[in-house]
Amino acid sequence: HWAMKLTRQPWIIGICCVILAFCWVYVRKYQSRRESEVISTITSIFALAIALITSALLPVDIFLVSYVKNQNGTFKDWADANVTRQIEDTVLYAYYTLYSIILFCVFLWIPFVYFYYEEKDEEDGNTCSQVKTASKYTLGFLLVCTVLLLIGRCNFSSLPAYGMSALPLNLIKGTRSASYERLENTEDIEEVEQSIQRIKSKCKDGRPLPTRDSRALHQLEDKLRTLQRRGRRLEYIEKSCWTKFCGVMKPLKIIWGVIFILVALLFTVSLFLSNLDKALHSAGIDSGFIILGTNLTNPLNMLLPVLQTVFPLDYILISIIIMYFIFTSMAGIRNMGIWFFWIRLYKIRRGRTRPQALLFLCMILLLIVLHTSYMIYSLAPQYVMYGSQKYLAPSNVTLDGHLTNVTINLSKVCDADAPEDQCTVTRTYLFLHKFWFFSAAYYFGNWAFIVVFLIGLIVSCCKGKKSVIEGEVDEDDSDTSDDEPSLCYG
Repeated sequence: HWAMKLTRQPWIIGICCVILAFCWVYVRKYQSRRESEVISTITSIFALAIALITSALLPVDIFLVSYVKNQNGTFKDWADANVTRQIEDTVLYAYYTLYSIILFCVFLWIPFVYFYYEEKDEEDGNTCSQVKTASKYTLGFLLVCTVLLLIGRCNFSSLPAYGMSALPLNLIKGTRSASYERLENTEDIEEVEQSIQRIKSKCKDGRPLPTRDSRALHQLEDKLRTLQRRGRRLEYIEKSCWTKFCGVMKPLKIIWGVIFILVALLFTVSLFLSNLDKALHSAGIDSGFIILGTNLTNPLNMLLPVLQTVFPLDYILISIIIMYFIFTSMAGIRNMGIWFFWIRLYKIRRGRTRPQALLFLCMILLLIVLHTSYMIYSLAPQYVMYGSQKYLAPSNVTLDGHLTNVTINLSKVCDADAPEDQCTVTRTYLFLHKFWFFSAAYYFGNWAFIVVFLIGLIVSCCKGKKSVIEGEVDEDDSDTSDDEPSLCYG
């Protein structure tokens, strides 16, 4: 009954509607208008929504185990053993459901939709043949995906790390001026046109061009078409009202960039100290490097207990960190694109992203979400285990420097030494403790995250301002690709 009442709460329905609306806007923003397809669009929206909902489950889990107890360490009147067990079971079933959906999407449904779309243009509309071929390739993908996932474990850590370092600095530095870029582009067009004319002047008497000059002429003509597309795009952006609005909002973007880089540094320093603690004090790889409590404290683990004194600041902070991690992961994927080792498969661009790229983006994001819970646990293990729970511990009273036989109950923060019947462990911790081999893989993934973050931070600091049309115009675009103007720049 408690679970049914919880699911009927209007705020839960409202949050789900907001998440679905955001996913629809995000997918439609990056989706190619010419190559959009219904099944892949619905799959991308659904998978992205599942990723965001699953990432929000951790703060809900922490809140629920903390909500059954008062600040003095006693259980609330309604929180008997039966109600507490219902709460735990509800969260556990939610974990099983969402994680099962994630695994189903990653290993079966998204690969099937991907291969179905790939076969759509080759089977001449034969739906049955498309389904058979897509199913065959999906089974083949299922057989090899385990090896690929193990190989790509560090890659899934590098995407959010790069996004976490690049996004704040891009906000702080901003983009180059559209008018200045357009002036430079016009000068480049004039230089290329002059080079083309010099080559064409060699064959005015009717003689054919040498192979070398002919190849250079084709390259210059391709470059000229690209520059002309850039010019049209820059002209559109220069006249756009959105560009003027972004210019006015630049101070606010700098402030957000500073806040984001501070959060990123707090995140990374805390993660380093936590991983160092595991390396020094855990039982090793056989236990998944999981330790009870902390021996080396970190800034985030110190900050959360302080915020617990003012409800709900600790939940707000942990929710912000999780959402920040997810959105920087999306930014990292968007900036780097979809790669297979050293081969770039797809680009993520506003209004020009192919359906296959969106499916890959959602698949990678779902795998990153699986890493989120362990990373947050690494940052604040005691808080993730018990939340803000306290328990009553008997203690002898000291009067005038002498212990008496009078015993009173003092409230203490729940930790690994607390009695099991006094403190409820979150379902998140039980998941991580049960599947130690995933914890071991994520432990090494955390080290990869730290290394990539530092490299990305150095590279982002050394790079200049991004172009205002960064990634919008490439040499492999068609001549009509700029007919779909993007609505948001900056």
